[in-house]
Amino acid sequence: MSLFRNFSIAIATAGCVIATTTQANASITLEYEGDIGRPANFAAGETPFTPGTLAIPQGIAVQEETGNVFVANDVTDQIQVFDSQGNYLQGIGSTGSGPGQSDGQSAIAFEPNTGNLYAGDVNNNRINVFDPQGNYVNSIAQGQFSGLIEGRPFFGPSGIVFDNKGNGYVGDYSSDRILKFNSSSGEVTGSIGSSGTTPGQFQGPSGIAVRSDGNLVVTDQFNNRIQVVSPEGDALLTFGKEGTGEGEFNQPIDVEVDEKDNLYVTDSINSRVQVFDKNGNFLSAFGEPARDANGNVVPPLSLGAPSPYGDPLDLEPGKFNWTAGSDLKDGKLYVGDFFQGRVQVLDVVDSSSSSAEVPEPSAFLGVAVLGAGVAAVKLKKVMGNG
Repeated sequence: MSLFRNFSIAIATAGCVIATTTQANASITLEYEGDIGRPANFAAGETPFTPGTLAIPQGIAVQEETGNVFVANDVTDQIQVFDSQGNYLQGIGSTGSGPGQSDGQSAIAFEPNTGNLYAGDVNNNRINVFDPQGNYVNSIAQGQFSGLIEGRPFFGPSGIVFDNKGNGYVGDYSSDRILKFNSSSGEVTGSIGSSGTTPGQFQGPSGIAVRSDGNLVVTDQFNNRIQVVSPEGDALLTFGKEGTGEGEFNQPIDVEVDEKDNLYVTDSINSRVQVFDKNGNFLSAFGEPARDANGNVVPPLSLGAPSPYGDPLDLEPGKFNWTAGSDLKDGKLYVGDFFQGRVQVLDVVDSSSSSAEVPEPSAFLGVAVLGAGVAAVKLKKVMGNG
C-alpha cells in the first residue's frame, strides 16, 4: 500500500530553489531562536507516536493565557501541546470519527473570546471545538467542505481565523472559497470567493489572517500570490507570482499579520518565510532548503516513502524541508518544518522602531494551515500506534 497515494503536488522544482537570505537593511528581519518538537528517532526505537515528536506538523496555535504551543500533528491525528520552552505536555485527540477524534489534521486556531480551540478535521469533514484545557466541546460545519480533486494534494478545512466581531473564517480548499461562520453558534453565514485567477478568486486558499482594518489576507496557493479581500469578498490587493526571487512564491501556504499589518508568509516549496509591509512591498526573507552532505537539496517525500521525514534530515537552524503552518505571538514567529518534524521559533526584529521593540501580533490573528499533506500522508494507517 502506497503511503502517499494522493501526494500529487509537483515537486520537481524543489531541487532548483535558490537560498534566500535576509536583507541587511530591511526594517523587519527574522532570527532563529530554537525548536519545538523533534522528529522521531527510529534508530532508538521511537515512532511518530512517541510523545514529544512531530510528523507532518500542520496548524500551529499559541495559547494567549499560558504561552503553550499547540501543534496539529497529522500522522498521529493528535494536537500535541508543548510549553513555551518546548517541553511536551499532552496530546489531544485520537484517530477516529467519534467526538473529539479526527482523521487528518489541518488548521487550528483559538477563538479570542472563549479561548476555545478550533481544529480542522479533514476526512470527517468538520471542525472540532475543544475548551482551553483540551476537552471536546462540539463539532461545527459538518459536511461543508469539498473532497479531494485532481491536481490538489489537500482538501477540507484549510485555514481558520477570527475577527473582533464574532465571525470566524475557514478555507474550503477544494472549492476555492472561504466560509464565514458565527463563532458562537458555528452556523455558516456566507462565503467569499470562487475558483479562478482574477483578483478575488482563488486556487487553493490555504492560509488566512485578519488585518487591523478587518480585511482578510489569504495565501492563494496555486496562483502563487497573496490577496487582501474585504469580508464581503471585494479584492483590495494582490501581489506575487511564481518564482524563487524576492516577492515570488512557490506555493505559499500560510500568512500571519502583526499590529502594523506587516505580513509573514510561509513560502512552502521555497523553504523560507518572506516578510512584506502592508502594501505588499518585500522587506526580508529567512530560511533555505535542507541539504545533504554533498550540498544537494533534500527532496520532500516520494510515493511509498517509509517515513514522514526527508532523508537525510538537516536540522541546522533556518534549514527547512518546506515551510508550513505558522503562528505569530509576542514577537515570535512559529513555523512548521513540514518534512523535518519540528517547529522553528523565530524572533521578529523590528529595526524601524526607535525603541527596537518587537511588533505584537494582532489580537485577531488566526492560524492557517499548510496545504501539502493531510490527504497525502496517512502513515498512522500503516505504522500503527505502538
